[in-house]
Amino acid sequence: MKMGIIIIFNNYEKSLNVASFIKSLNKIKSIQFCLVNNDSQDETNLLLEEIKYDCNNVTVVNIKKFKSDVSAVKSGARYMFNQFKLNHLGYINTNVLHNKFENLITLIKTVDEYQNALIEFDKKENSDKKKTLFQKLFSVMDYVIRLKLEKIKGNLQHKV
Repeated sequence: MKMGIIIIFNNYEKSLNVASFIKSLNKIKSIQFCLVNNDSQDETNLLLEEIKYDCNNVTVVNIKKFKSDVSAVKSGARYMFNQFKLNHLGYINTNVLHNKFENLITLIKTVDEYQNALIEFDKKENSDKKKTLFQKLFSVMDYVIRLKLEKIKGNLQHKV
């Protein structure tokens, strides 16, 4: 795995299309996903576990007491680093996408398509710098927008 993506969920049950998400994630073999349930009060965690069961490149971290988005990302990052030792680790907060499932799918497909460009951009951003694990984390949405990736430029920015 070249890259890892942490996705933070909180009360996302009504927005999550499990079958479509499984289908999308199973098409992506070179990215390891960590789905973090940030103390959802609905059935989000059960749905994330179902996704994990059907996808080889997915793990789930369940946070039982609500944390800030930053703390939830850090929980996922600690898990991913300890399990996979990834050099490039980004995160997606579904709240930033206004809990719209189609925005999440579009962003994930864009990351898959432009993975090498994102990795090269991450290398440039972190060159000549000694950073801790948490300082190396990057916002996937920020990188995609800064790189002006074509697939997302016209599609996702208008929806968010």
